[in-house]
Amino acid sequence: MIRTDYVKLTTVPGVAYRQKLTSGGSGVTIVRKDYEQPGIASISKTSGEPIPAKNTPAKKFPKKAFEEAIALTNGMPYKKQGKVTIKDDMFVEEPVPKREKVTVVDTAEYQKILDKYTDKEGKFSYKLLNKDAIKLLNSSKVVEAMILEGASAAAIRGYIVGSKYRDITGNHDLKNRQVTKITEMLDEIEPAGVFKELTSEIRKKLSVRRK
Repeated sequence: MIRTDYVKLTTVPGVAYRQKLTSGGSGVTIVRKDYEQPGIASISKTSGEPIPAKNTPAKKFPKKAFEEAIALTNGMPYKKQGKVTIKDDMFVEEPVPKREKVTVVDTAEYQKILDKYTDKEGKFSYKLLNKDAIKLLNSSKVVEAMILEGASAAAIRGYIVGSKYRDITGNHDLKNRQVTKITEMLDEIEPAGVFKELTSEIRKKLSVRRK
């Protein structure tokens, strides 16, 4: 008998599995047959209730679906293999290559970044995030030195974004691949290029330096 670490749901056409959070808590992920992006929720340590990530659409991933996922995966092992995808109308697991490093982002840390840049209307604001990042661009001595040394726009942006995320989350050991993953997750909220404004300002500074 082959034991899987995911279960089929009845509330939505999909499957669910548990994931271990780096903070020590638990989370559940739901993969739908009719929706490419998975739904993610952490599990409250006090009530056991699901806490959906802000970029998880409630219409596609209702609370009842997460509650069912939590109940059905109770006592099951955390998923360690590749993600679950759909091929030929069947759920299949994509194995993780031995040398591939799986990027794990702590749900609580991701939530801190969302909370930091959520506007008064309760929406994630690219404008606030870029404004904060541009402030660091204009004040950082490290960035100034990078520009003088001829660093690329990507390298400068990476330093600024990583610095902001580490400061906000309080996790100064956040890996570069985790920083990249967080940006990808933020971009999924409303795809538009999260740091478009910051990148533009960096390029302006680099163009002035080259003259």
